[in-house]
Amino acid sequence: MKSKILIFLIVLAPLLLITPVRAAAPLDSDNDGLPDNLELLFKTDPHNPDSDGDGFKDGAEVDWGYNPLSSSTVKLSQRIEVDLKKQRLYYFVGGIKWKEFIVSTGKASTPTPKGEFTIQDKNKKAWSRSAGLWMPYWMALGGGVGIHELPIWPNGYREGENHLGTPVSHGCIRLGIKDAPYLYDRIVSGVKVKIY
Repeated sequence: MKSKILIFLIVLAPLLLITPVRAAAPLDSDNDGLPDNLELLFKTDPHNPDSDGDGFKDGAEVDWGYNPLSSSTVKLSQRIEVDLKKQRLYYFVGGIKWKEFIVSTGKASTPTPKGEFTIQDKNKKAWSRSAGLWMPYWMALGGGVGIHELPIWPNGYREGENHLGTPVSHGCIRLGIKDAPYLYDRIVSGVKVKIY
């Protein structure tokens, strides 16, 4: 019996210590797509999926930038922040961080500029004359720099998702294939972008 316990302690116990533990999904009591911790921040009812009674779930309203406490079609404030060191883009709705995306920003020889910018215009399939490639879901920041999906070269080759998280661009902020259209659809011209 002692030998079985000893074998367990030597062989199996260390395996228990290295098994990854997955975080539980945030609690969403009313299944409206807005976790309870964010319901508190947005001041919505965590037990009512449609706090303003307009027929749209609170989570969907926030996701599209609308106030879940009002049936008005006036959008909440939106902003984007890009952390160059962490290679992350943060999307804020109503001053609350709503989404986080991994990005690829400018390499050392062509860095992404730091500062305060504004989304100037948008184009679902912009062409870069200087780089000679397509930039899907383009959101211009000015000076030839913008936010866009992983680029596509004229021969059809697309930069890989494995580039995300590494500064390899010509100065733009690159998003993944699912993330770029998500953000493009929700952001309008005039939204502020802070890059630091």
